[in-house]
Amino acid sequence: MFKKILVANRGEIALRIQRACRELGIRAVMVYSEADREAKYVKLAEEAVCIGPAPSPASYLNMPAIISAAEVTDAEAIHPGYGFLSENADFAERVEKSGFQFIGPTPESIRIMGDKVSAKQAMIKAGVPCVPGSEGELPDNPVEVRRMAKAVGYPVIIKAAGGGGGRGMRVVHTEAALINAVQMTKAEAGAAFGNPAVYMEKFLQNPRHIEIQVLADKHKNAVYLWERDCSMQRRHQKVIEEAPAPGITRKLVEKIGDRCVAACKRIGYRGAGTFEFLYENGEFYFIEMNTRVQVEHPVTELITGIDIVKTQITVAAGEKLPFKQGDIQLRGHAIECRVNAEDPYTFVPSPGRITLWHAPGGPGVRVDSHVYNNYFVPPNYDSMIGKIIVHGDTREQALARMRGALAETVVEGINTNIPLHRELMVDARFMEGGTNIHYLEEWLAHHKR
Repeated sequence: MFKKILVANRGEIALRIQRACRELGIRAVMVYSEADREAKYVKLAEEAVCIGPAPSPASYLNMPAIISAAEVTDAEAIHPGYGFLSENADFAERVEKSGFQFIGPTPESIRIMGDKVSAKQAMIKAGVPCVPGSEGELPDNPVEVRRMAKAVGYPVIIKAAGGGGGRGMRVVHTEAALINAVQMTKAEAGAAFGNPAVYMEKFLQNPRHIEIQVLADKHKNAVYLWERDCSMQRRHQKVIEEAPAPGITRKLVEKIGDRCVAACKRIGYRGAGTFEFLYENGEFYFIEMNTRVQVEHPVTELITGIDIVKTQITVAAGEKLPFKQGDIQLRGHAIECRVNAEDPYTFVPSPGRITLWHAPGGPGVRVDSHVYNNYFVPPNYDSMIGKIIVHGDTREQALARMRGALAETVVEGINTNIPLHRELMVDARFMEGGTNIHYLEEWLAHHKR
């Protein structure tokens, strides 16, 4: 097992990894930008290294600074968390070439799954169902592109091969708008991701967003940890997640889970990963794989009793998975609300000083957050300041516990989206379960404050 790990991230996930290291008896080296000097995980750290000024390119995206920090502190491995460099194959490669263990998949796996086109081709070979569309990058020939769109059937969606985070995609309803949409998406993709390649998929009208969590080791063992429903989204950004997904049979989840495990073994995957699907009319369609731990991992931890972050660390150290598929039992229901420093209805960011912070408690309530009384939320990064996660024997109990937890939560000095969560937890359609990915945006469009 590692003696020392460098945590190459910030915010709540940095604190989450620090806690996992402490439990495993590993020293955690925390890196921070000048804007994060007062962060809780920095104050709690046995060792901490400033890696640069506030802007991400000069700190959390600065590969030489992070690797230098690992060298000067004698760390043996680097955990990238999520976001920033977590799915950057070049970073993973540089980490390993510098003599450190990257706590995540191999650079090759990240490259295959990070490019949406090669990921889709790998999934087709592994027998994982994909959304109908182009099997590879769209050609430059407009006649051929029109032919493909006609074969798939309108509406179609044009997506950037190297995209992510809801960017680099455009829905096309008519042939007249097709070629212009392809050219615009290519230009956007080249500017944003350094890769102008785009591909085409059938645009599903009312799908749900369902994802399968997997864990794999270096010894060709892999398991799935059931599914999560992440359909409550705004502009492709998740707001609420839950596990398991309401109204989907275990038999169907087992079938798709087995295929995800087979795909992991086929590509030699290691560590934590998530297969993301659109689900419509009883069918799963693969859209992408996240080759890292995800924001919403706690709901899976609560329904399985498995610590995903600790398992990431142990398999990176070469240990075998300590459980088999048959050992993974589904226990109750979990829901997560992302708490963001923003206006709850206009979503305008609200950085600043938190003058009062009171986190909720009670049975089945977990809070993953790095903030505290008098903490200053910097304006330089993502607006998420924490997550409230609840677990209950049933979905109804989990909903009741979340309503109680949100009622107890107090954040003063800045705006947060907690009022939005309080309303959604009593929304009749959400309480019923099974809302599609458009539901929240439609709800917001018709919402009267």
